[in-house]
Amino acid sequence: MTADGAAWLVVLSFVASWVGGMLGMASGIFLVPMLSIMLHLPIREAIGLSLISVICCSCASAPAYLDARLTNVRLALVLEVATTAGAIAGVACSGIFAPKALYLIFAAVLALSAWQMTRTRQVVVRQGMARTGFVRELDGSYPDHHSGRDVPYEVDRLPLGMAMMFGAGLLSALLGIGSGVLKIPAMDNALRLPVKVSSATSNFMIGVTAAAGAIAYCLSGTVSLARAGPICLGSVVGSAAGASALRAIHPNRLRLLFVSVLLILSVAMALVAFGRFPGAM
Repeated sequence: MTADGAAWLVVLSFVASWVGGMLGMASGIFLVPMLSIMLHLPIREAIGLSLISVICCSCASAPAYLDARLTNVRLALVLEVATTAGAIAGVACSGIFAPKALYLIFAAVLALSAWQMTRTRQVVVRQGMARTGFVRELDGSYPDHHSGRDVPYEVDRLPLGMAMMFGAGLLSALLGIGSGVLKIPAMDNALRLPVKVSSATSNFMIGVTAAAGAIAYCLSGTVSLARAGPICLGSVVGSAAGASALRAIHPNRLRLLFVSVLLILSVAMALVAFGRFPGAM
């Protein structure tokens, strides 16, 4: 690999991680189209490299969420059972789908993500009757800086949440995305968690989910370790920069920007699948 090639990998992984960091998700949903369309890497190699990038993004930003007491670690460990199983299933299914099918699935996920971002999230914070049992141990609280107090919340509909996490893990390994774009809506809609807790807990989980798939891709020889190094460097720096930029951008402008980017990438991946746009199969 040339020095120019390594530099491009650093730049693209930085941009993808920066954009993903501002949105509260990992770089994978942006990095796979970039590597495939701009650098003409085969889709499966782009997926493997993207999973490595997702691990770096999670490791770089998770400590800040833990320090802020936004991450529900106990819930994350329970949900990881389902997401890791889904990731293993995704790796097993990756050889079943032709490259064209992977491009089309990715285009559909991008379009779904854009649609999800146009919806208004309903934050559900409940203080109902005292509960007992295993699920009660997963409840928690998070600090609200506006009121200056801790806000308690309860975990709801855990079986539904586990089923959705399995699907998120499967798509994570199959498509090389961090699955945060799927986990956050699942936690909001199924588990009824506050959005800040959903985002932080998802960020904590995506690295573990991606690792389950990345190991398999590395062992199969699909991923070039020479390309993985620049990807890691750009991802760590970009993820930290994106988290900082998030505080300075107005939410409405940020939402409009990313809906536009997701739709553009969705159309591009669909065009690649049908041979109407340059990209590697």
